[in-house]
Order: sequence, then C-alpha cells, then structure tokens
Amino acid sequence: MHGLYSLFVILLLALMVISTEAGKGKKGQKGASECTEWQYGSCVPNIGDCGTGMREGTCNLQVKKLKCHVPCGWKKDFGADCKYRFGSWGECDSTTGTKNRVGTLKKALYNAECLATREVSKPCHSANGKAKTKVKGKKGKGKEN
Repeated sequence: MHGLYSLFVILLLALMVISTEAGKGKKGQKGASECTEWQYGSCVPNIGDCGTGMREGTCNLQVKKLKCHVPCGWKKDFGADCKYRFGSWGECDSTTGTKNRVGTLKKALYNAECLATREVSKPCHSANGKAKTKVKGKKGKGKEN
C-alpha cells in the first residue's frame, strides 16, 4: 500500500512539472510583445462617424488592432478617449434658452490629447416657460372599447 501511495505522489509531481513547463512555453510565445511604449491612433468607426470601430496600436515594428467605440450624440465632439466628470446643470440663460455644465478631465485613454475642461449645453425651456417634455402616444390607440 505504501509503495502505491509513493508512486501516486511521484506521478502527481511529474504531472505538475510537465504542466508548468508547458505553461512557460505558451508565455514565451505570447511574451513576444515586450513593448511598453505603445502609441495608439484614434478610433475610426466602421460605418459613418460614430459607433463601433477599430484603432491601431504600434510599438517598434509591431502593430495591433483593437476594437473601440466612438460615442454618438453630443459626446462625439470630444471623442471616445477623453472621459470627463460633469457637474450639475446651471441656471437657464434666458437669452440663449440653454443651460450649461462643465466637465473636468477624469481620464485620457490611449495617449489621447484632451482638454482639461469641457462645457456642454442643452435647451432648458420652451417658449411658454415650461420645461420641454416628450409627447407620448395614447395607449390602446385604434382599439375599440
């Protein structure tokens, strides 16, 4: 019984050594990109001017492509790589009919050059002084009771 236990332990140790060596081989192949100073281009949408796209990264002679996303709407103006933390909306400016808020740079991704602050605005009131609301259709439209 003692001999069987010893054989089991030896086989287990041999299996651990073989799997460790196999793991090192995979790391050696994958570790070919020892670059630490990757330079990234801007995100280029696949279709149109926003949405899912690709960005190219280069380091020495190595090139890799990464999936990325360009936001649509008002965030498109400052790109996908500049992340801002926005404060509260300000008071409504009666001359322009808009209210503003300021965002401070939170993070610049992929070596992007971003402004330290950004200001955005949106309409605040309609002509009658009430806040704008979306009009929803009636439920059950076209049904007879």
